[in-house]
Amino acid sequence: MSMRFEELAWRDTPMGEISLRRRRDPMLDTEVYEVKLGDEFLMSSLFPVAEIELARLGLAELDAAGDLDVVVGGLGLGYTARTALEDGRVRSVLVVDALEEVISWHRRRLLPFAEAVATDPRCRLRHADFFEVTADPAGYDPEHPGRPVHAVLLDIDHSPSHLLHPRHAGFYTADGLHRLAARLHPGGVFALWSNDPPDDAFTALLGDVFASARAEVVPFDNPIQRRTSTNTVYVARRKSSV
Repeated sequence: MSMRFEELAWRDTPMGEISLRRRRDPMLDTEVYEVKLGDEFLMSSLFPVAEIELARLGLAELDAAGDLDVVVGGLGLGYTARTALEDGRVRSVLVVDALEEVISWHRRRLLPFAEAVATDPRCRLRHADFFEVTADPAGYDPEHPGRPVHAVLLDIDHSPSHLLHPRHAGFYTADGLHRLAARLHPGGVFALWSNDPPDDAFTALLGDVFASARAEVVPFDNPIQRRTSTNTVYVARRKSSV
């Protein structure tokens, strides 16, 4: 039987203390993996639905039949990257994460349910600041500078208005989103996870930058609160010709 609580990894980072914890939930009779940054809970393996839907909704928007190159901003527990790899059309997944410790969790196999992220030959993990490389003309992939991608799936901040760090704010502006759009192939897709309800002003901003934009409410069972909770996934598509 596993121990009730174990801290698997801990590190002090420029954004605060980050830790990976595993605990046994006796009410649900399951092992739960949780990530904390400072005093905030970032994610839990109890609630992976929206992270999975981030990849499904984003990739479903693409017309391409195959050879898709996908960027995932924010590795976390690996659900978004793993779901992208399950799409048979995907040729490559490049995960960009600013926290080297999070990348090491996957490489050290501390997350058994995320094994594919570290072992699938189509997947690479890059230690870098997603927001900085979005603004860099070289783009996301140092092996292919400037090469556009078909989809960018982003799950870093809590929402466009609830940020992990103030320096991220410039990304959620028209200029920041235009820089992101320039990293996409024509017809490419940007999808964004948010912990908050849909923000009409942000959806409108996406619509100003992209050819189309919408906010999808993703419901999921919350066994802790014994109710249905929701997250939001924004999906925006670049126009097919530029």
